[in-house]
Amino acid sequence: MEFKVSELERDPIDFDLQFKPGTIDFGEEAQQTGALASEGRAEVLHEHRGPKDIVADIRLKGSFEGDFEIPCARCVEPVATHLDGEFDLLFRPAEADTEAPERSITAPETEIGYYQKDSLLLEDVLREQVLLSLPVRTLCKPDCKGLCPRCGQNRNSQDCSCDEGPSDPRWEALAGLRGRIKS
Repeated sequence: MEFKVSELERDPIDFDLQFKPGTIDFGEEAQQTGALASEGRAEVLHEHRGPKDIVADIRLKGSFEGDFEIPCARCVEPVATHLDGEFDLLFRPAEADTEAPERSITAPETEIGYYQKDSLLLEDVLREQVLLSLPVRTLCKPDCKGLCPRCGQNRNSQDCSCDEGPSDPRWEALAGLRGRIKS
């Protein structure tokens, strides 16, 4: 869904949409498995910078909810995850700040996004919000054994026949430490 400044100037737009899997590309970080629901409101806020300098910012306030598969951090198997969140975002025209002199930005200004060509795509906003809501580290189970570093076999489904091989000599100084700590 595209929000055009010219349309938002007339009236705010309320939205309540369902996005099918595959509509939004989340890359390798997540795969959508069910409908992604999103509802909210888009409106224009006028920022007065001077007598004849008015910037049309788009405020997008809403929420999302959907089911995803995220790769396990150890074995890369997909892990079913439910994600939801709320957002209240401000987008400014990309050219609005290009001629401003260099200066420090305030903390609220770090939350401002930019839109191109007088419109903003809801799909782009949802992609960003879903990716930001992903857990830092997802495991398929707490004791996931991960992949064998030599052959790539998933150690959860089958033990591999790779030998441990020679250890890195840089760690030999610490090799006996575990035994000394336990005694």
